[in-house]
Amino acid sequence: MTFGSFDAICNNTALPLCSVLAAVDDSSYFATGILPICYARSVELANTMIFQIGNAFVHIGSLIVILIIIFNVRAKYTAIGRSEMLYLFYVLLCLIVSTLIVDCGVSPPSSTSFAYFVSLQLGFSSAVCICLLYNGFLCFQYWEDGTRRSIWSLRIMSFIWFVVNFIISIATFKNWGSILNNKNTEVLFIVTYIINAVILFFYVVSQIILVIFALDTYWPLGSIFLGVFFFVAGQLLTYLFSDQVCKGASHYIDGLFFGSLCNIFSVMMIYKFWDSITNDDLEFSVANVEHGINSFGANINAEDEKRMSGFF
Repeated sequence: MTFGSFDAICNNTALPLCSVLAAVDDSSYFATGILPICYARSVELANTMIFQIGNAFVHIGSLIVILIIIFNVRAKYTAIGRSEMLYLFYVLLCLIVSTLIVDCGVSPPSSTSFAYFVSLQLGFSSAVCICLLYNGFLCFQYWEDGTRRSIWSLRIMSFIWFVVNFIISIATFKNWGSILNNKNTEVLFIVTYIINAVILFFYVVSQIILVIFALDTYWPLGSIFLGVFFFVAGQLLTYLFSDQVCKGASHYIDGLFFGSLCNIFSVMMIYKFWDSITNDDLEFSVANVEHGINSFGANINAEDEKRMSGFF
């Protein structure tokens, strides 16, 4: 297998991008598309063919989990990086929706729009990576969080990285050049896999440094290590053991099912880590509630003063 080739990966795992790539060695019967050895069987429902039915339930559950996380993040009004974390989970919602479209056949692999949706998926996944790194450095408080400058910096960075990945992906799938085509996938592999992996690595390292040198407790390390464990386990189940999982489950599910499941666990650990290092940020607002400062607080306190003055 040559560097940057998806032949071995696609022979083992039914990734959506495999349907719009061509085999390098020309041994395939199809001009476009690399078929895996084993893949999850499709289900026909109401005259509609649904692919990866098990993975579809995982994605739908992931949408519910992300919505719950967004609700909890929005409730932490004074937490550090609250607006930036919200943006991260909004981009995650877009990623899950695009993944649901390409995994389950909402846009069939034979359609002309499928390549665009796969490019959107790769673009959103890259945007999630850069948003995660930005939020990781934000915790060091090198700049003020929640400001217009911080929010727009995050938006511009994620949008640029999204556009770069989207253009490289669609140019590769649509054969827009001699360097970028569905057989020469080195640039796509470097940008989508290697650079994003480096970004995630720097995020993990930065958060470990933050906990060790800036926080008074090491408990948040548990969330980091669990998140890394689930992410690595998901990648191994997706790219190395998908064929064994598929055969063992009689083609009902494959490695993508467990990969998606582990990914959402990793996202939950990211939220848990952020929540654990921002627990004390609501102390001021909680203190206000305890002292009865609300829309009726001034009237209540005035009446209490009158009652107290009557006793003396």
